[in-house]
Amino acid sequence: MATEYGEGYGTGFGYPEFGGERRHRLPAGLRAPFEARSWREFAYVVLSLPVGITLFVYSVTMLALGAGLLVTFLGIPVLALGLAGCRGVGALERARARGLLGLEVADPEPLRMRKPGVMAWMGAVLKSGTSWRALLYALLQFPWSVFSFVVAVNFWAYGWALLTYPLWFWLFPMYGGQGGLQLYGDAQHRIYLDNPFEITVTALVGLLFTLATPWIVRALTMVDRVMVHGLLGPSRLSARVVELESDRGVVVDTAAADLRRIERDLHDGAQARLVALAMDLGLAKEKLAEDPQAAARMVDEAHGEVKTALQELRDLARGIHPAVLTDRGLDAALSAVASRCTVPVQVEVDLVERPVPAIEGIAYFTVSELLQNISKHARATGAAVDVWRVDDRLMVQVVDNGVGGADATGGSGLGGLAERLDAVDGILVVDSPVGGPTRVTAELPWRTV
Repeated sequence: MATEYGEGYGTGFGYPEFGGERRHRLPAGLRAPFEARSWREFAYVVLSLPVGITLFVYSVTMLALGAGLLVTFLGIPVLALGLAGCRGVGALERARARGLLGLEVADPEPLRMRKPGVMAWMGAVLKSGTSWRALLYALLQFPWSVFSFVVAVNFWAYGWALLTYPLWFWLFPMYGGQGGLQLYGDAQHRIYLDNPFEITVTALVGLLFTLATPWIVRALTMVDRVMVHGLLGPSRLSARVVELESDRGVVVDTAAADLRRIERDLHDGAQARLVALAMDLGLAKEKLAEDPQAAARMVDEAHGEVKTALQELRDLARGIHPAVLTDRGLDAALSAVASRCTVPVQVEVDLVERPVPAIEGIAYFTVSELLQNISKHARATGAAVDVWRVDDRLMVQVVDNGVGGADATGGSGLGGLAERLDAVDGILVVDSPVGGPTRVTAELPWRTV
């Protein structure tokens, strides 16, 4: 993703720190000609012309030479070298845009070679979309650099020349035997700016040009930003593949962690209790003939252990997937979760139809974990759960009036929850200023059965 550094710095919750912004007395329109950003953008446009000429000559030469030699074996290596050079120039252009425009563009996907070797490398270069997009950038950047150079340099030069014309007129009142700046001249007529009114109007026009030039240059560099980001950055497909690979890893890790948790709960809870129950029943069987009363007491204790084990198994099953969610949907399931919370919770589910079980389950466990956090850490006296649908998104919001300060970073439970949601193209937004209240909003894709 392309970002511009220097903008959007924020707090740990993602909100801008307005108190740290630098305040200027002059409006942006008046200080723009003197800002470093304007001069960096102008330098980028000026440098783009020699860079564009070099890129165009190199790319056209290598492309034409490679295409012409395709009838021989030399055409493929030449074309591969030309594309590889364009990829290298793309890295330099990303660095130039980063340094002068403040534009951060991620590196595109690397070459994918199934096996090492020169032939595999040439095949990977020729099949890579990044190589051809870099070549397209080299071809398109030249005509655009010529246009932007002419516009930017003319506006900048004429603006400062007209603005400083009173100084030049004072230093050189006569030049070539004639005073003033010649605006027009032919064999019969000549027009000069040589009186105070005309000089003042000239300076004012120059001031307008000077104030407008930085914004014109900025508009020109916006096209460069689009070209660098679109042609020299990673493609949407490759970015999506990387995202899906990351999400797949999160899903696998989450599933493995859930299996370990279930195994640990069974081993340490219900399984251990059932083993003890079997031993108690065995002892009761041995004492049944010689001491019926002691055997009855042991059977009664075993009955209590059975009920406890059944309760633990029900809790474990509820943690895997509650039956009420399958049978009655989110409204009833979330109401059941809210009833077990340590603070009063108001639940409101506004859904006409049910989403697919996978999304419904993720929404349920998201609310369940958030309510557990409220019970353990929030020190709240009340909470509310709202679930509704907006177009093709399922919205879940949990609010409490606790002490706040919740943070989704730093390896917290909220961070793990955000990763789980991201694995299904979901989003988790945490708004929790110190002192409260805390508002956690989860957004999930809506898919119907």
